[in-house]
Amino acid sequence: MHKSYQPLKPVTNRYLQQRWDQINYENHRRKVRVEDEWCHSDLGLPLQVNSALPAVDTKGNRTPAHIQLKLKKLQLQDERLSVVDRDNHLLASKLADIFSSKGLVDHRNQYHLRSLNANKRKHELLLVTHQNQAIYQRITSRQSEYRRQLWLDDWERTERCLDNISRYPRRPADKQRPSRKVKFAAVESSEPSASCRDSNTDSTD
Repeated sequence: MHKSYQPLKPVTNRYLQQRWDQINYENHRRKVRVEDEWCHSDLGLPLQVNSALPAVDTKGNRTPAHIQLKLKKLQLQDERLSVVDRDNHLLASKLADIFSSKGLVDHRNQYHLRSLNANKRKHELLLVTHQNQAIYQRITSRQSEYRRQLWLDDWERTERCLDNISRYPRRPADKQRPSRKVKFAAVESSEPSASCRDSNTDSTD
């Protein structure tokens, strides 16, 4: 039997190596085997305890308490329930008022608009109006820097200089170029003769 045993590593004696491997295997199985032991508790129930412990810790991380409990979610839920309860109480009080008043409901909406800063806005509007009026007064009271008389004097001086340096006398500005007149009397007199000539030709025909 020991002659057919094939160890993992080369050995000098297969028989001894087989016995040693078998003993190690049985020890390992005895450690891994689950044994029944009595628990020293008040109930006295048997518990299955594993005598072999792993060399590597394969347990997962413990879940934090704040993730398991979720206090924020519970707080939001309580706030929502409190809002719902308050709305229910208001609705119940309104229904009770309607039943006690024999169906009369206040449906009038004649409310006056009220503003907390109306006086302040009115004061700011008056201030802006006064500032605009002051700007308008300054603009209208400002005299123009353009003087027409100075421009006319300068233009007359320029014309005199042009007259002095020009070779030929300049024509007056108000004199217009004579237009050629066309006489239509000859044309009008020739038209009846042509018409008479046409009538004569028609009569001869």
